[in-house]
Amino acid sequence: MAMTDPRTTRPAATEDPEYAANLRRATLASSIGSALEYFDFALYGLSTALIFNVLFFPQDDPAMATVAAFATFGVGFLARPFGGLFFGVLGDRLGRKWVLVATILLMGGASTAIGLLPTYEAIGLWAPILLVLMRLLQGFGAGAEQAGATVLMAEYAPVRRRGFFAALPFIGIQAGTLLAALVFSFISLLPTDALMSWGWRVPFLASFALILLALFIRMRLRETPTFIELEKHEQIAERPVRDIFTHGLPGVIVGIGLRMAENGGSYMFQTLGLAFFVAILDGAADKSLLTWGVTIGSLIGVFSVPLAGHLSDRLGRRTVYRFGAVFMLIYTFPAWWMLSLGNHALAVGVIAIGIGVAVCTMLGPQCAMLPELFGNRHRYLGVAMAREISAVLAGGLAGVLGAYLIAVSDANWILLATYMAVLALITTASTFLAPETLRRDLTRVDDAIKVSRAEAGDDVYATTVSIAAVGR
Repeated sequence: MAMTDPRTTRPAATEDPEYAANLRRATLASSIGSALEYFDFALYGLSTALIFNVLFFPQDDPAMATVAAFATFGVGFLARPFGGLFFGVLGDRLGRKWVLVATILLMGGASTAIGLLPTYEAIGLWAPILLVLMRLLQGFGAGAEQAGATVLMAEYAPVRRRGFFAALPFIGIQAGTLLAALVFSFISLLPTDALMSWGWRVPFLASFALILLALFIRMRLRETPTFIELEKHEQIAERPVRDIFTHGLPGVIVGIGLRMAENGGSYMFQTLGLAFFVAILDGAADKSLLTWGVTIGSLIGVFSVPLAGHLSDRLGRRTVYRFGAVFMLIYTFPAWWMLSLGNHALAVGVIAIGIGVAVCTMLGPQCAMLPELFGNRHRYLGVAMAREISAVLAGGLAGVLGAYLIAVSDANWILLATYMAVLALITTASTFLAPETLRRDLTRVDDAIKVSRAEAGDDVYATTVSIAAVGR
């Protein structure tokens, strides 16, 4: 039966030119922001293992300098939940548009400033301190950037094709990662002296152009239809933080679990894979060649992310997500064993498949699934908390813990494979706890996971989780 409720459907582009124009603006606004975020983060990750460990830290112990460099990488993740909390509240109180304007300025400005920082040789300990400060600001802004892009597109998209449309901005993730890998591959061809003196600064400074483009598009964007509906019925949450950590907590926990393999696996393949391979060959690896694994994986993701989103519109969000998690689980041990062989061509293929297939198959349905888990009153904050707490536990910890394991175990591949397998198991289990959210009405104020507390005597409560009704 055709859907007629205007809250749960969107007209076809040919029927409403104004809606089609707004949908295009939302897609561009989300995609460019995603591209900037992941360009910066991928660039920082690539630089961490190969440049920052040399330029910003003392070289008395090179292995520990690499661990310290990855620690600054992790600091950005620590700031993300605080940014998600701060901007998530504003997004649920003031609307999605203006928060996305603020986050792009903060995140992009900090990234550009990294390209201007003096090195350890120039100012000593102030160099890593300033690097950490810029990384904190970058992470604070990024903490709500991707959540905002996810919510924006899910709320704009046609219901029956929400998985596909919500995944389109995440092509920006692959485009940003691809651009960072390409840029880094080219600057790695510079003579070592040129690379270490000025070459590494160029891509960070160039991110300023992406800021201006994203800002121009976002200033012309209109507020999402679901937030307008929220304002119309005076349903805006007065205390979204209290709501999300009481009524919305089960959705946050499930969302964190869903993200562990996708986020942690992504950063392990992008950054730790390179650091591990360099350690295996005792520094003799061809660094410019290795980054092509990330490049090819991101190129695959340009197609696999929207395909996975499209399949989730047909098969359900959980089915596609679970396939990606199980694939990563099966792939993990063979992948790290092949990396340990020290073959450059094989390493490129391993990293490409890990990113382009394992990670991106989960990322596709995630774009619609996370916003569908939460009610309209605290959706922005809920998605931000699920994304950014998981970013600390998975992506941020992966760099520090992984670099430490490489240093203390003489690059034992089994430890890294086991770590990734644990992340994949957590996500696989979470797909069985998550409700099926396909075609859910995003104007609803209740979460897809409802929590009821039943008295069990002596003030002990048993929590039961049930699947909310699927939208028409």
